Amino acid sequence: MNTSEFISLLAEHQDKQLLFEYTTGMLVGTNYHITEVKHITVEAIDCGARADSWKETIIQLWESPKELGKPDYMSANKALGILRKVGTMKTYEMDAVVKIEYGNTMFHTAHLHITDFDIKENQLVLKLAINPTDCKAKEACGVPETNTMEAESCAPGSGCC
Repeated sequence: MNTSEFISLLAEHQDKQLLFEYTTGMLVGTNYHITEVKHITVEAIDCGARADSWKETIIQLWESPKELGKPDYMSANKALGILRKVGTMKTYEMDAVVKIEYGNTMFHTAHLHITDFDIKENQLVLKLAINPTDCKAKEACGVPETNTMEAESCAPGSGCC
């Protein structure tokens, strides 16, 4: 999801509580705050010696220990207000991918991609996932493309090995 899509989604559902599911069935606590919005420019060289660059908007979430047990989640409207204020101070690259930076004592800090969302009653639930590392120059490095069907069929306990 890019920054424009994310802001539009929040604007569409301003009346809903904003929840983040960082792994299946696990939600960021009601005590979360948006503590930082990062406008990142990445300049990279991959293992095939190819240069690349892109922009990211990283939204950092933090759970306040002083607000454990808080009954309600932040509203999409409040999150939108924070993002709009940030946008007046530093212009967004609207095509930049949005990542959510989050971690807690049971989940390592990571930059998570928004892969989907659900609308449940008065809630907007954003589904997050880790994007695993990958070789970006498979042809130059001699790495064969992985066939997901083969990879899934050789799962532990599948009997393929």
